[in-house]
Amino acid sequence: MGLVRIRKFSYTLSALFVLASVISLWTYGLRLGIDFTGGSFLEINYSLERPEIALVSAKLEALNLGQIILQPLGERGFSVRSRELSAIEVSQVLAAFSQLGDIQDSNFYALSSSLGREVAIRSLWSIALVLLAIVLYIAFAFRKVSKPVSSWFYGLFAVAALFHDILIPLGVFSLLGKFKGVEVDTLFVTALLTVLGFSVHDTIVVFDRVRENLKNQIKNEDFEETVDRSLSQTLVRSINTSLTVLIVLVSLYFFGAESTRYFSLALIIGIIAGTYSSIFIAAPLLVTWNNWRNR
Repeated sequence: MGLVRIRKFSYTLSALFVLASVISLWTYGLRLGIDFTGGSFLEINYSLERPEIALVSAKLEALNLGQIILQPLGERGFSVRSRELSAIEVSQVLAAFSQLGDIQDSNFYALSSSLGREVAIRSLWSIALVLLAIVLYIAFAFRKVSKPVSSWFYGLFAVAALFHDILIPLGVFSLLGKFKGVEVDTLFVTALLTVLGFSVHDTIVVFDRVRENLKNQIKNEDFEETVDRSLSQTLVRSINTSLTVLIVLVSLYFFGAESTRYFSLALIIGIIAGTYSSIFIAAPLLVTWNNWRNR
């Protein structure tokens, strides 16, 4: 199929997406949610039809509470995010909502800014530790594969592909934060960790087939041809597995709860990127490294 032979094109395409993501992150950054910045979060559900969002927004602006993010929640509710509110200010917000209809239930919680920073730091550490664990695991699992590429490079190239899989969702959510006001929270971090696990599993399947084909290498077959044969043997499995997951996630995105919509979107983007990187980045990097070393 010549999958390895199109690696220059695949590298270029991946580099463009990664570069665009890095530029977006550098320019706009991420719109951090209450989980990371601290503040107050209030959910309101009406027993009947909820009022127009413009009416609610006008009521809240009259309270002079600073910047408030008001979003529809489900079919009859609203979510309100703001700075840390006092008990009196929370009562004023609830009163403003009750003037527009009968409130069925409400939920309020607050997160201090110091705790939010701690959550952000721990989230970064969790991702870093996962990447390190992946390198060590793959290096150990492929320790008997030393020719023509050392087992350590299997781990390093898998992580290189994972950086691709993380940066693309980050870039997309950076743009969504800038133009749509979408915030990232701990659920988004959970989505990234899930993408890491799914993508590395797909990559290991390809690497494992490379390992098996190296043990039973066809006479006069070079390393590039072995990797290409391995990709051809695992291509249908990788695509079918990803499509099965994507069907569920797309359904969840369109028909699921509002609170999990962007969680689903992050998974959709990450799994598409992960499937691409497992086929067109991770394994071809083994060939690129081997060819460069031989030269």
